[in-house]
Amino acid sequence: MSRKRIVFFVTSLQSGGIENYLLRFIRMFSTEFEKITVFCKSGQGGQLENQYLEFKNVSIVKRKIGYYSLNDYKYLHKFFSINDYTGICDFTGNFAGLIQLIAKYNKIDKRITFYRNSSNRFKGNRLKNLYNAFSNGLTYRYSTKILANSKAALDFYFPNKWIGKSKFSVIYNGVSANDFVNTNGDLRLELGIPQDAFVVGHTGRYNAAKNHRTILSVATELTRSFSDIYFIMCGNGVKINLSEEVNSKGLTEKIKLFENRSDISKFLNTMDCFYFPSLTEGQPNSLIEAMISGLPIVASDIAPIKETMPNSFHNSLVSPLDSDRAVLEILKIYNGHERRSGLKNWAISKFDASELFRDFYEQL
Repeated sequence: MSRKRIVFFVTSLQSGGIENYLLRFIRMFSTEFEKITVFCKSGQGGQLENQYLEFKNVSIVKRKIGYYSLNDYKYLHKFFSINDYTGICDFTGNFAGLIQLIAKYNKIDKRITFYRNSSNRFKGNRLKNLYNAFSNGLTYRYSTKILANSKAALDFYFPNKWIGKSKFSVIYNGVSANDFVNTNGDLRLELGIPQDAFVVGHTGRYNAAKNHRTILSVATELTRSFSDIYFIMCGNGVKINLSEEVNSKGLTEKIKLFENRSDISKFLNTMDCFYFPSLTEGQPNSLIEAMISGLPIVASDIAPIKETMPNSFHNSLVSPLDSDRAVLEILKIYNGHERRSGLKNWAISKFDASELFRDFYEQL
């Protein structure tokens, strides 16, 4: 067995893009490591804990690491020295800076920071912006390798620094096509949706970046105007945060909301169109999964999504907040005027899990 002993830093193990990406990687490459530790920096685990612990060489540490706590970083120094890791990979972007510094001090040879967003996910103020810039500098200096799942991310966090430098690499998300192309049946009967209905859907946790308010605006207009159009959405926080508004509109039978689901392939198979108007992304697993499932796509025209789709489809992308244009694009699909065919085979090839996870493994 390999002597690689790796610790991955994440915020938590709630179901999300980073957490599912790492779980899929471990499923494919767990036997290549002597020891894998998943360190939850928020001090909390989440929905995916048990799936991670199915692997005998995987352990989970839940210990809050504060941004300004000297005691927390003393703890990390001791934690590194006890465990004798050969490598560290931090998925929290700029917030990896101090951790990479301590890892360097503990003589951990491979110190990787993996950026999974293409912009900051916090509202800045003077103190936060100063800390962010400080930590970005530490990340740049003390990481031996900086990865991102989009060029847009490196353009944002390291403008004019990364192009042509071996320290930086882009590794796109890997998705196993077999999880999505061999799905039989759908959930229409279970969800109370007629078989001949036109179903528009979205997958992704409730978050300002996911732009659920625009999704709801589009869903309201379409479901009120067309008796055979339904919307389905799922993800952590979706039902909790949107149910009251959907109820107040009297649309609970036409706009169906769910929390995190384990049957995403069948959920996608229930749709006729996938709507994804994110304001910002790293590289969206949800969009890739929808493309691999063969769904027509209506998505926002932000740089990371353009990077995730072939150039020939860029003209059909819409501004994230342009609900009127989104309605028109969805109706093109509804009316059969534009099926956006050709994405399935392209996405299967472009985001091949075995190849892309191998690229990631070789960095570790």
